[in-house]
Amino acid sequence: MQTERAELAGSLVCVGLGMTLGAHISPRSRSHIEQADVVFAAVSDPLVELWLQQMHADVRSLQPYYGEGKSRHQTYREMVEAMLLEVRAGKRVCGAFYGHPGVFALAPHQAIEQARQEGYRAHMEPGISAEDCLYADLGIDPGRFGCQHFEASQFMAYQRRIDVAAYLILWQVGITGDVHSRRLSTNAAYLELLVEVLGADYPAEHRVTVYEAATLVIAPPRIETLALRDLASVPLTLQSTLIVPPARPMLSNALVKSKLDALEQQFRAA
Repeated sequence: MQTERAELAGSLVCVGLGMTLGAHISPRSRSHIEQADVVFAAVSDPLVELWLQQMHADVRSLQPYYGEGKSRHQTYREMVEAMLLEVRAGKRVCGAFYGHPGVFALAPHQAIEQARQEGYRAHMEPGISAEDCLYADLGIDPGRFGCQHFEASQFMAYQRRIDVAAYLILWQVGITGDVHSRRLSTNAAYLELLVEVLGADYPAEHRVTVYEAATLVIAPPRIETLALRDLASVPLTLQSTLIVPPARPMLSNALVKSKLDALEQQFRAA
């Protein structure tokens, strides 16, 4: 029984650091980092890693697992195994991920699932994501017209029904066309194909926005608006998101509205 307790003594928590250095982290996430035995960091800015090292003496970067031409699925498996090795050794492990650890971050989900399957305590703490920053920086209320969110390459590779009266948000547009998860960038040819796909629903002159959330308090977010046809001519990064605003007004559903009105009259009469 002592051996069993020792094997299950470890734990895992994956926390979100938010997007802006030091400004978005929650008290719970900070506490998990400070109380962990070892912290694994998946952050896009070296400054964030240095900041983490001020909170904990043993911070290990997960970034070296990435590589141009290397499948990101393999990278995620290696990240998961690195964290679980320490969990199995009986340590309190914290995975610190920029933004929200459950948004466009496969490794935290896989690590938590596997840890639980093996009998260890594991959970996730939310963080402020790029989506949260996007709504604030661009003044978008997702409840006004509605929002559709897709990963850019997945959007291209599969047939999706698009509502052009709502916002269309395409994530990871900086690696557009990477259907095999092996590249860390894109090029004009892939972006021109994306424009072609979008052209089935939107006019070439439709104004779209390339957005990147701010990672430093002193730096503004990137908000660059351009015609859809010009998308292939602008530089993009792994942090780039494409926002396509509504192209037409919402169309009223007269039949359903009449039924709603009838129900309203029934309730008032009751």
